[in-house]
Formats: sequence, structure tokens, C-alpha cells
Amino acid sequence: TAKEEGQDNITIEQASDLADGNNDKKFLVDVYTDWCGWCKVMDKKTFTDPEVIKYLNENFHIVKFDAEQKESVKYKGNTYNWEAMGRTGVNKLAFELLQGRLSYPSLVYLNENLEPIRVSPGYKEPAQLLAELKAL
Repeated sequence: TAKEEGQDNITIEQASDLADGNNDKKFLVDVYTDWCGWCKVMDKKTFTDPEVIKYLNENFHIVKFDAEQKESVKYKGNTYNWEAMGRTGVNKLAFELLQGRLSYPSLVYLNENLEPIRVSPGYKEPAQLLAELKAL
């Protein structure tokens, strides 16, 4: 797993594998793009907050997913490819995870079996994110 500022991140493929086994944590998929300014602010301010890090690491598997990545992705037995769309194109998995509403940043909450709980678009301050996580 990649270590990013105290947070344990996994890939979407690793998430898919974990859900097949004995998994007791929900999943948070941070869907971002390289050009998204608020995504960068959230990485610097919200995801570095000690309380946020602690709560996430205890209760969630965290996936960072670039909505515009060109590499194919295997997820839950399917392969998702990049497709030309809009100015920059999109990986079809982002389209599926965000239920067709491409907005960044968006947090996608999935249960222990990778079934959708909800999509939460927009920037979150640490206190906002903690309240949202605890309400799931």
C-alpha cells in the first residue's frame, strides 16, 4: 500500500481483492483529477488532519482514484478503460462510481462488499468530513 502523509492508501484493484475476503472496513474512494484545485487543497488540509487520518485508518480502506487515468482498471471482475469524453476524457470506472455525475473532488463511500452507500461531491473541511464519516 502507498503511504501518503500518514494515510494508508490502496489501489482500486486492491480494494476489489479485499472485498472478496474477510473484510471489516468500509471503503472511501477519493475520485480526483490532476487539474482539480480543490482536490489538491483537500489533500493538503483535510487528509493531513490527525483526527481524520486516525478515523479513516481505523474504519476505512482509502482509495485514491484518478478519474482521468488512461490505464485500464480491473474492478469487481470487470475491466474499465479510458474513453474520450469532454476536454480530457474519463476512465469509465469513475463514470460508474460517480453515477454519471463527474464532479471533483468526489468521495464515494462503499460498504465492506464494495456496494455503494453514497457519493459526496465537493471539498470538505476536516470537521465536515469527520461528521460525514461518522454518520455512515
